[in-house]
Amino acid sequence: MQRFEEKIKFENLMISSAEISPEKIENQMREKVREIAQEFRVESSNGLKNIFADLLSVGAFRWLIIVSKREIAVLKDFIDQIVYGLSDSAKAFIIIMFTDMFVGFYSPHGWEVILPSVLQHFGLPENHNFISLFIATVPVILDTIFKYWIFRNLSRISPSAVATYRNMNE
Repeated sequence: MQRFEEKIKFENLMISSAEISPEKIENQMREKVREIAQEFRVESSNGLKNIFADLLSVGAFRWLIIVSKREIAVLKDFIDQIVYGLSDSAKAFIIIMFTDMFVGFYSPHGWEVILPSVLQHFGLPENHNFISLFIATVPVILDTIFKYWIFRNLSRISPSAVATYRNMNE
């Protein structure tokens, strides 16, 4: 509001040499407060609508999963055939691509783009401290979990893919 008041005074100085009355400034400030309040009301209601819509979508998705067990089994078999049909270097490439995307060198820039959009989607204000803390911790945790999964489970399924992953990562 202070910036808006300074803007009004600056514009008045640029346009005319006459002094603007304090009542006129006060009226413009009240109008701006109403506009800001209306804007935040709309953002809050949109955030609540998005939360309910997301919950409804998750519920519908869970219902589809429960109802469509046979179709999901067919889809899982299809995906398994594709994944197991890939060469070990292709598997390692895909693993490196996804890990670098979410926990690699360029991932902070991606998180900086995604997080404000997610916060806005839920009607929350953008908080740079939260975003910095998230970027400093979550990719590290994801990297640890992913490496644990690679060396725990993937080494049993495809030891040569793990060896290729190590060679490509070095």
